[in-house]
Amino acid sequence: MAENTKSSHTDEFYKVKHKEQMKHQVITFALMVIFTIVAFALVAGDFSKLFIIPVLLLLAAVQVMFQLYYFMHMSEKGHEMPALMIYSGIFAAILTILALTTITWI
Repeated sequence: MAENTKSSHTDEFYKVKHKEQMKHQVITFALMVIFTIVAFALVAGDFSKLFIIPVLLLLAAVQVMFQLYYFMHMSEKGHEMPALMIYSGIFAAILTILALTTITWI
């Protein structure tokens, strides 16, 4: 009898946890759709390229982080090493682009 109660309590815990994860994924998906609509509106609108390009890059970076964090479950336990490798690669890419830009600029 005691095992049934424990199992029921565990099942309830996982139901609540999955419901919370689904809520976060739906909110994230809605935000990504909104960001995409904003990006299309910026490109279709009559805005300066000096304004559009940084905003598009920012929206793209935010969407990549949403993809990694929520849809690829990088926030969950046990994904620390893959997350470290991905973030290290992003850091190396940024440093490389910055170095090449600086060399070309000079």
